[in-house]
Amino acid sequence: MADFDILVIGGGVNGAGIARDAAGRGYSVLLCEQDDLAQATSSASSKLIHGGLRYLEQYQFRLVREALREREVLLHAAPHLVEPLRFVLPHSDDLRPRWLIRLGLALYDNMGARKRLPASNRVDLDGGPLGQPLAAAVKYGFAYSDCRVDDSRLVVLNAIDASERGADIRLHTAVAAMQWEDGVWRVSLRPANGNEVQTVTARAIVNAVGPWVGQTIDGAVSKKIRLVKGSHITVPKLYDGDHAYILQNGDRRVIFVIPYLADQSLIGTTDSDFAGDPGQARCSDDDIDYLCDAVNRWFDPGIRPEDVTWSYAGVRPLLGDEAGDAASVSRDYRLDLEATEGRGPLLTVVGGKITTYRKLAEQALGRLRASIGGGGGDWTSGAALPGGDMPDADFSKFLTDTKRRYVWIPEETVTRLAHAYGTRIDRVIGTAAKIEDLGDAFGSGLFEAELDYLKRREWAMSADDVLWRRSKLGLQLDEGEKSRVQDWFS
Repeated sequence: MADFDILVIGGGVNGAGIARDAAGRGYSVLLCEQDDLAQATSSASSKLIHGGLRYLEQYQFRLVREALREREVLLHAAPHLVEPLRFVLPHSDDLRPRWLIRLGLALYDNMGARKRLPASNRVDLDGGPLGQPLAAAVKYGFAYSDCRVDDSRLVVLNAIDASERGADIRLHTAVAAMQWEDGVWRVSLRPANGNEVQTVTARAIVNAVGPWVGQTIDGAVSKKIRLVKGSHITVPKLYDGDHAYILQNGDRRVIFVIPYLADQSLIGTTDSDFAGDPGQARCSDDDIDYLCDAVNRWFDPGIRPEDVTWSYAGVRPLLGDEAGDAASVSRDYRLDLEATEGRGPLLTVVGGKITTYRKLAEQALGRLRASIGGGGGDWTSGAALPGGDMPDADFSKFLTDTKRRYVWIPEETVTRLAHAYGTRIDRVIGTAAKIEDLGDAFGSGLFEAELDYLKRREWAMSADDVLWRRSKLGLQLDEGEKSRVQDWFS
């Protein structure tokens, strides 16, 4: 008898989502990640839950429809983490024609069972707040709705839910070898702490290692994928308001400018082919220049490379070969299930995007269930993620009530905590009744009580785990404060 029904390799959004779905069906699940949750691509996205407006131009109608439907699901599942966001699309006659944009937006409004978000409309940008940061020549445009998300926290919430449903989550644990033997997968695990290699058995394996999926693990078949790097930068906030911009570029790509934290603007993304270790991907000087130039076509005043406060890059494992432009490669996904008489089920996840992770996981479990039997049916489409179980998915009311309950916590801090933890904010604050009860203060509203919670309940082991994945406080704390956080973990 195997130790586990399913072993999931990879702690990104797809791996965590599959582990959650499988555990909720009653399977015994082990998830192994060689680093931290969302260490790589899943914390390096554009932080959006969206259908992908530009994918309509590539005739990827099935992907857009599925992503738009998933946008609605996630709005209900995690209203504290997934927030509606209005996008302004400035128009210029020398780019896509007006009729084509209107047609695309009409399709976008009606393809995905939109319920909570307002429809698109034409907007006047000649004066007024929407046109304020733009060049004087920009007179009109369009507006439509999508959503933003804290990508790495989305991964953590899926892992928490998986754990609470019985999954074994092992971080900083690499798969050293795997072999089908006596009717089970026999897998060697190597903990990063230097402990002895452990051996576990599983009935099925899911390979969800993202951009590393093309590499071979013992007998696993190498997959043909295309690695594409996407880079982002942040700069001091470019405009007032909580709306975003989607900017058409001369190369027919689009660039997002998104409000980020309280005082930043997030700008991205690039699409360039990548070779090498995905874990070493960096935003290059050329990437920064490209993003600045794209913004400067539309914004006045523009931005300079020296304005950049933070940059990051992630590598996306996309379907397709090396032909054509990297930006045109599909963001769809494929599930490859290998199962023969001499080898047990091995499901490999290729491609995908954050917005469709839940549906990908649901389809993955459908494939596995047909191979190994047992398990319950689909369940995640109506289930809240941890902290998202609020009446009518009404975060605004929840936030108002939470501020009233914790009037002794600074408003900026309680707002951040409410977004991060939702209805589980009480587990962070505990029995504290005044600010001193939260323990040592580390800056920007980070207290010892939160660090303790993240260590006990969210697998945080270092300052980076807290400051760059379970939060983005790394952009707000100075070097001395960051060192104090790391000392706390030492």
